[in-house]
Amino acid sequence: MIEDNAEIRQAVKVYKALGEPTRLKIALLLTEERNLCCSDIMGKLESVAGSTLSHHLKQLTDCGLLNTRKEGTYIYYSVNREMAEKYAPYLLEL
Repeated sequence: MIEDNAEIRQAVKVYKALGEPTRLKIALLLTEERNLCCSDIMGKLESVAGSTLSHHLKQLTDCGLLNTRKEGTYIYYSVNREMAEKYAPYLLEL
């Protein structure tokens, strides 16, 4: 039983994004604490440089796993729970 090709491509994007340990940590952090900006996330993941963190956040956002909300010059990130339930329910179980 093969799913719709678009759904398969979406699943691959999500799994690729979560296949990198730092991105998985970011996603897990954002399931616990919603609406964190880049500097908040960087403070909690001490070993990640700002430019690297931006790259990871872009990957997670591009695959649809993170929602963003812009407020002034800050962008706040939170997990797209609908996407997580569908492709990565593990994130929500912890």
